[in-house]
Amino acid sequence: MSVSLQSPPSSAVSSFQGTRLRFSNGSPASNLLFNFQRSFPVIRASALDTGSTTELDLVSSFSEIVPDTVIFDDFERFPPTAATVSSSLLLGICSLPDTIFRNAVDMALADSECNKHENSELRLSCFSNKALVNVGGYLAKLVPGRVSTEVDARLAYDTHGIIRKVHDLLKLYNEVNVPPERLLFKIPSTWQGIEASRLLESEGIQTHLTFVYSFAQAAAAAQAGASVIQIFVGRLRDWSRNHSGDPEIEAALKRGEDPGLALVTKAYNYIHKYGHKSKLMAAAVRNKQDLFSLLGVDYIIAPLKVLQSLKESITTPEEKYSFVRRLSPQSAAIYKFSEEELVKWDQLSFASAVGPAAVELLASGLDGYANQANRVEELFEKIWPPPNV
Repeated sequence: MSVSLQSPPSSAVSSFQGTRLRFSNGSPASNLLFNFQRSFPVIRASALDTGSTTELDLVSSFSEIVPDTVIFDDFERFPPTAATVSSSLLLGICSLPDTIFRNAVDMALADSECNKHENSELRLSCFSNKALVNVGGYLAKLVPGRVSTEVDARLAYDTHGIIRKVHDLLKLYNEVNVPPERLLFKIPSTWQGIEASRLLESEGIQTHLTFVYSFAQAAAAAQAGASVIQIFVGRLRDWSRNHSGDPEIEAALKRGEDPGLALVTKAYNYIHKYGHKSKLMAAAVRNKQDLFSLLGVDYIIAPLKVLQSLKESITTPEEKYSFVRRLSPQSAAIYKFSEEELVKWDQLSFASAVGPAAVELLASGLDGYANQANRVEELFEKIWPPPNV
């Protein structure tokens, strides 16, 4: 989920093929595979007749297209280059028969350091950390890109709790020989999460801020130096269809713009116009038109059905010129921001600028992630100690 380190794909890939691990669309584990590496191969269609190409080839020349899929699915069509490990993934692994990943969880439950904790809450937290890192360590061998690790959403309003959790996870990754440059830590975009990102980035620890639904969140995350900022396009659109009263969304609708696409455009232009290092990711992209409207953004997470449609759509040399880069540093340079949008964000200005859509959608996302973390601990408590370890 970031840039710069290249490592060869593991030969262990072949041992994982044939295993299936699928979650329902839109679950916290749905975007498990990410390609955040400019030097890594992006998704391309196979070579075609001279003079023709596919829509997938064309859109991939503007943005890195990331499959919204899960580990072990669609290796041949859309091979994974990076991965995310989360509570939801742990739950899925625990439902599988004997695999190397299930063994990673069982080994975590047998860890002697964790078992020393007499306090049940501390012991279960230790098990969860170990399981995330054990699975993340295997994924780091499987994919050439980065492994992103979900930070406990129950800490979303605790800056120092987030930082302690990341340091704990980083220490465990060091013990399994996964270097920091292969890692990214996924943090909710509360004010406390953004502040944690700022402090962690100052230490050289790269972060991925998620659940961004407002310009205030995106701009504050960019000012914090977050490595990746993730905006959910379709979720904002869904909210706008069923709710009213959010000034940012209503302004976009009044201009005849989709609120999710408008937020990505504004955030991209802000990041590039003012020289922030953050990379912008558009998620919850629902169709080809969404994708075409976002060409030029750093990363686009696209559903498999959209990717398959792009891959199967052949364009002639004449048609390819109809694909236009919508977002670019050049367009960012001439984008106009209001004085209110160019403030140095603090907790007070942030709280007053985050509208009802972001408040509601952020809370919903946090509830979902927290529920997954609770379920993991409940499951671990039932199966601890694991058999045959």
